[in-house]
Amino acid sequence: MSAAPAANQADGKAPAKGSKKLIIIIVGVVVVLLLAGVGAFLLMQKNMSQQDDEGEDGAAQASQVAESSAKPKVDPGAPPIFVPLEPFIVNLADRETERFAQIGINLQVDDAKVGDQMKLYMPAIRNAILLILSRKSAEDLLTAEGKVQLASEIQRGAARAMGYEIEEPEPEPVVEPSAEGEGEEPAPAPKKRKKKKVESYNPILQVHYANFIIQ
Repeated sequence: MSAAPAANQADGKAPAKGSKKLIIIIVGVVVVLLLAGVGAFLLMQKNMSQQDDEGEDGAAQASQVAESSAKPKVDPGAPPIFVPLEPFIVNLADRETERFAQIGINLQVDDAKVGDQMKLYMPAIRNAILLILSRKSAEDLLTAEGKVQLASEIQRGAARAMGYEIEEPEPEPVVEPSAEGEGEEPAPAPKKRKKKKVESYNPILQVHYANFIIQ
């Protein structure tokens, strides 16, 4: 009689231990899955954050490149860089008499690499400057304003000969004399909104004359 109850008790305890182990295994699997899900979520958040940072950095770099392409890079502490050109001797455009000019020019550039690049484009640069000089008359070049105007044209023409796109400066507005009486003040002209213009990049900063002779 005592063997049967002992067997029954043994049979009743075995399922209880097995169910506890099963519950522990299930809980462990659930915890592992939760940890894996949290880890995957954190990894996705990190990747998205890195992509956003890279996008912002790329936009900032693109903006810096755009600004640098419009403005010359000049180091205030660096010595100036000059590219001397052989003197130009050219017949001027005077019709009444034959006159010629002998002009020496030094081009100041913003980078030493540009100076080296000019050596490759020197035939095109000299041709562009000669064409500019040949359109001038002695009267155009004798005044200080004429020399300044010539330097501005040479600066743009030499850069264009190297492949740079340089826009022409906007002409100054001409103020026409008023038809009203001398004692009356002219009516103010209506103000026009100026469009913001992006300056084109020119590696040639200035044009310096080494000599300027007109005969």
